[in-house]
Amino acid sequence: MADFGEILRNIGEFGLFQKTILFALCFPNLILPFHFASVIFTQSDPERHCNTDWVLGAAPNLTTEEQLNLTVPREEDGSFSRCRMFVPVDWDIQDIREFGLNETTGCRDGWVYGSMLYESTIVTDFDLVCDQAHLLGIAQTVLMAGILAGCLLLGPFADLYTQTLCQDYLACDIILSFRVFFSTIKVFICFVPLGTEWIGVSKRSWGACITQLCGAVGQAILGGMIYFIRDWRLAQLVTAAPIYLIFHRFIPESARWLLDRGRTDEAKELIIKVAAINKRKVSDSLLEKITIKENVQKGGIICLIKSPVLRKYFLTIILAWFSLTVTYFCLSLNVGNFGLDIFLTQALFGLSEVPAHIICIWLLEAVGRKASLITTLVIGGFLCLLILAVPQSKASTNCLLTR
Repeated sequence: MADFGEILRNIGEFGLFQKTILFALCFPNLILPFHFASVIFTQSDPERHCNTDWVLGAAPNLTTEEQLNLTVPREEDGSFSRCRMFVPVDWDIQDIREFGLNETTGCRDGWVYGSMLYESTIVTDFDLVCDQAHLLGIAQTVLMAGILAGCLLLGPFADLYTQTLCQDYLACDIILSFRVFFSTIKVFICFVPLGTEWIGVSKRSWGACITQLCGAVGQAILGGMIYFIRDWRLAQLVTAAPIYLIFHRFIPESARWLLDRGRTDEAKELIIKVAAINKRKVSDSLLEKITIKENVQKGGIICLIKSPVLRKYFLTIILAWFSLTVTYFCLSLNVGNFGLDIFLTQALFGLSEVPAHIICIWLLEAVGRKASLITTLVIGGFLCLLILAVPQSKASTNCLLTR
């Protein structure tokens, strides 16, 4: 059977078809970060205090400040408690002012939210605060579990629209988040193979990096989009819908996969079409080679385990990918804790990746994949360790340097 590199040399290694596919893959990758980073906004926890309107029965004309001073205890730093209130009493307002209240309890009648950046978030809609705040951690854990399951099983679809209409938190942001990311990750892990397999070796770094570059731009766009869309349900709908309207309809099948599956007629038809788009002609001898089928015994993932060389590479890549992914998500999901304007910070996070992806194109071509991987991981790890040397009070300013 003809080597696929030989096929590419005949039909064009980086012609109009490859450029079109690369451009088509850029759009889904532009909006894919919306899925991963939108939780920063949809799970935002604003300022809050317990609802203590019970005291208004004794004094309806109290100002907000007076009401808080009388009914909400203060923390050690002088701020009003976010999760405690004084136990309601059946006194008149003069006695409350004179004797004060001492016994505290948890919020009995819900919370009052203030300094709202958004019209609503998952936190405010479902009161995921204080004793219920752990559900947000569960939601992010399930999100990552969906990514893991999606990587392993590549689920065919997820009901993206149900999440915007859900009224129960456990069903809305835990169960469906797993299904959404179970499906979304299959799109994410297909970008690099689809972007590179049709491109010749000399330009393959473009296929690997350009789509990721668009992902960085998508991170920046997300900050601006959420600035104008302040309702979490609408934000979820807008970020979820576009990718599946484009990706599954206009991206062609993998020719390598078709050949590997023995579907040579389909592969040959696709190769001829690609050659025509690139204004090339496929030689008859090459077509004859393409139609020859080889009976190759396939072992799947077992081959990676049995072969000492493949096993070493496999485990090394797993370790590198684990370290990179954990670090990236820890940084990106904590954008809201940097103490800066959340929209500006999100945009800067995305834009900071743009020069990195451009440099990677040059690095891959100049020094190769191995040296590039080792160098960038070591530098990134060293910068992350420098965070430990930065005082907490200055962390919001300097953490951006780690990207």
